[in-house]
Amino acid sequence: MGNTLSAKVRIHLSAEDKCFGPGICTLLEKVEKTGSLRKAAMNMNMAYSKAWKIVKMCEENLGVKLLISTAGGKNGGGAVLTDEARQFIAAYRQLCRRTDEFVSEVLNEEFGFYING
Repeated sequence: MGNTLSAKVRIHLSAEDKCFGPGICTLLEKVEKTGSLRKAAMNMNMAYSKAWKIVKMCEENLGVKLLISTAGGKNGGGAVLTDEARQFIAAYRQLCRRTDEFVSEVLNEEFGFYING
């Protein structure tokens, strides 16, 4: 056989409700890069209003502030991540890496007959 087989696991964290997963994590990373929720949303082909709702829902469910926003105007507005947001991103990415490693090990154990066949 000798075929390639992989498994993908998507992790969504829940507090009161689903609140942190790959989408919000990517959105926050793009805010960090662009300095703007609007630019981050555009980069993801997402409406700004949807991005804002996602961030607010996540903040409410986690009980922590993720963004510090400044209103537009003469010098324009922007957004920066809070320290808590940076910690969540780092911890989430580490959880995903460790989970992927574990899933890969189990996949090889359970499907070795197929993969290495």
